[in-house]
Amino acid sequence: MNLFAEPEDHAIGRSRGGLSTKIHALVDGKGRPLVLLVAPGQGGDAPMFAHLMNQLKIHRVGPGRPRTRPDRVRGDKAYSSRAIRTHLRDRGITAVIPQPSDQIGHRKRRGSTGGRPPAFDKED
Repeated sequence: MNLFAEPEDHAIGRSRGGLSTKIHALVDGKGRPLVLLVAPGQGGDAPMFAHLMNQLKIHRVGPGRPRTRPDRVRGDKAYSSRAIRTHLRDRGITAVIPQPSDQIGHRKRRGSTGGRPPAFDKED
């Protein structure tokens, strides 16, 4: 497993509480880690999404190159951004990410120009 997004990245960040790090994990359906990245603690979750997806390689049982496109991606509200949803849609990956209440409010305030809400399967 690759522990860093890129070799020149620094994984220690400064915040009000001092120095900290954050571990970002991409796991399979059973919770087993596929990719682990260490990032500065004050960094956001969404910017690390591209690094996580770029490192994803699911090795096959038989011959063939590793898969790099999962069937679906489940995430929390921190990963609900237009850029992430567009990236997943362009690659044909189903997004199971809830929308935060502020995004729902912004869309509703825009009325018909706000667009349709993204699909979200609560059971999944």
